[in-house]
Amino acid sequence: MAYNRPWKSFAEQLELLKSRGMVVTDEAAALSYLERIGYYRLTAYWYSFRVFKLEQDPATKVLRTVRTDQFEADTQFVDAVALYLFDKKLRLLVMDALERIEIALRVDIAYLLGQRNTFAHLDAKELHPSFAGKVNKRTGMTTFDAWRDKYTGLLQRSKEDFVKHYRAQHGPDLPLWVAVEVWDFGAVSQLLAMMKVADKQRIAAKYGVSDWKVFQSWVRSLSYLRNLTAHHSRLWNRNVTDQPSLPNQGAIAWCDDFIGKADLIAKPFLLLAIARHMVKVVCPRTEWHMRMQHHLQKFPPQHSRRKLSIADMGAPAGWESWWIGEIQAGK
Repeated sequence: MAYNRPWKSFAEQLELLKSRGMVVTDEAAALSYLERIGYYRLTAYWYSFRVFKLEQDPATKVLRTVRTDQFEADTQFVDAVALYLFDKKLRLLVMDALERIEIALRVDIAYLLGQRNTFAHLDAKELHPSFAGKVNKRTGMTTFDAWRDKYTGLLQRSKEDFVKHYRAQHGPDLPLWVAVEVWDFGAVSQLLAMMKVADKQRIAAKYGVSDWKVFQSWVRSLSYLRNLTAHHSRLWNRNVTDQPSLPNQGAIAWCDDFIGKADLIAKPFLLLAIARHMVKVVCPRTEWHMRMQHHLQKFPPQHSRRKLSIADMGAPAGWESWWIGEIQAGK
């Protein structure tokens, strides 16, 4: 279908919102936000304030929820802006945690595999044959070959002086403990997924996770979270498409609040809890989790008749009782 919506000036965008029931108390400020942030980006933050109604599908007779263009009563432009600013700070806090986790995982992998082989990241025999050797039917490449291509690309794009130095002094291949410094979170997650089970178990145990499959899914989901935050995407109430697994009941106390609750697992609060768990292992004296709790507890109030809260992020009732607690980590 041809796209037929016309270009609109900022003033016309604001008038459109007002015609749909949005209250604008300061037009100059609202126009400034539209100019700096953009209508489409802000759409994600006023979407929750739209009126939804039930209607019956004429063909199937099934009831379905349909979004209308109108806003709930008393919805103000500042309600969406406040959510946007809350989400922006949320992403910054998340990036702080993910940086620590990513760097620690690089060290974990390099220290463990490097004991056996200086160039373990370039040798598929150092990895699990089934995981690393799995063939992608579409590309014909093994998982390891695809990872190595990714690593080569990261290496070629790197502008770091240490890369030039090592390659000039020692040849084209970087030792593992140097190579990790050009990896992104995705490369870390993908190599971890190819490692031998015993190696995964050793790293997982350091973080107090006895099931390596659960730990692997945590790292994969945090890589997904990193991509969201790095691209400035809406985070606070997103439906998580790369959902983490959870351990058995009682294995990790705080996880019990999420087990068997698909609605909570599909929201980002669980990813925040996983980040909290891992950051407290990496930095036992950290106050990151306290800063995050303080931010979550300052969730912006709304003028709109539709009230939102961190429950819409997937926060379970009583989460504060374990959020500042200790993590049982391995050695």
